[in-house]
Parts: sequence; structure tokens; C-alpha cells
Amino acid sequence: MRKAARLFEIIQILRLARKPVTAAAIAETLEVTMRSIYRDIAALQAMRVPIEGERGIGYVLRSGFDLPPLMFSIEETEAVMLGLALIERAGDPELTQASRRAGAKLAGAVPQPLRQLFSSRTLHAWGDIAPTPERIDLGLVRRAIRDEEKLDLDYRDEQGRQTQRTIRPLALIYYSQAFALVAWCELRQAIRNFRADRALSLKPTGHYFRHEGDRLRELWISGWQTNPGQTG
Repeated sequence: MRKAARLFEIIQILRLARKPVTAAAIAETLEVTMRSIYRDIAALQAMRVPIEGERGIGYVLRSGFDLPPLMFSIEETEAVMLGLALIERAGDPELTQASRRAGAKLAGAVPQPLRQLFSSRTLHAWGDIAPTPERIDLGLVRRAIRDEEKLDLDYRDEQGRQTQRTIRPLALIYYSQAFALVAWCELRQAIRNFRADRALSLKPTGHYFRHEGDRLRELWISGWQTNPGQTG
């Protein structure tokens, strides 16, 4: 985590806390050393962020300090709440944890009248949670899409035929009961949809397709009407 992002996270943790938070607790949450947290808090205090406390006891953010509020309407706030709730039904453990952190941050950042909407939890998403794929890491897939890194895929199609592919991941589709990975398949020289539950293994290659992702996604979208999702 970059230092600037970590400083922001520390402020958010202290803003949402109802009692002093120790450096050890912050370090565990951010997965860094306590020494880094001590340095970060000293840096924030030097920037006149009103953090009070000391080592071994904990830190608090003095009241009156606030970040600029997010100016959502009530309907926009409800849309965000429901979207975060739906993510928890998607069966992606990493995104589920991220959605909960995002909800806590939003609750602390919006003006007081809107905070009640988050705390009252009046909107819920219900139904079965999509089963998490057993053999592939969805977080790895999302990072490969962002970084435009090729992946090696061992795949078994619906007829039971097993193949090994090198793919260029482009998008993840979250269906209610399954996940589909959209990718350019170097074996087929075409865009294909791969069911995540049919993947036998998936691993990074260390090779990249930089600056090609947007073009390939446009190709995928342009083919929706004529080719609504070839698999394998």
C-alpha cells in the first residue's frame, strides 16, 4: 500500500472508532509494521491532523476534523447501499471484504443526515450466494485484468474435454449462480467465455498484453448481437 493511501486509511480508521485505537490494531488492519504506523501518525500530526494519544495506549482523532463530505442524494445513497449488499451475494470473498470496508468509509464520509441510512440498514439483498470457485482465485483474475497480464488456464469444457490455454483476461461476469471469465484465447484466436467452475487451474504467466485490453473489450462488446457468448 502506498504511503498516501495508508495515511488516508489511518484517518478513516480513527474517524470511525469509538475508543482509542492502538498502533498494533491499525498495523494489523493495514498489514504493515507498527513502526510504519508510528511514523505515519507522526507525519499526520506534522500535517496538523488532530490525532492525540501515545504508544501503548492508543490514538484518537479529535472531534472537529473532517474530510469533505460526499454529496449524495438520498436515492444515490440507497443505490450505493444496495450495490454493496449485492456484492456480498456474489461469492467473491475479497470483494465482499472490500464492500464492507467501503460501506464503513462511506458511512463516515457522508453528512450526518445520510449516515442514518447506513446505520439503519433498511435495504437488504437476499437469496443464494454464488459458490466461490474452488480452483481459481477471483482476486488474481481481477488483478490480471487490471494489469493486462496473460494467464495460463487448464480448462475442461461442457463435453469433458480438457485443454491448456494462454488467455488475455478482459472481464468477469458475476451471474447469480456462477462466474464467467471473458478472455482472448490464444489457442482459438478469438474471444471466449470460460466458466470459472470448469477451470482446473489458473496462474499468472509474467507476460503482458499492455494497451490491448480496451481494444479487445470493444471487440467483445461489438459482437454481443451476433455472437452472444461463445464458450471454450
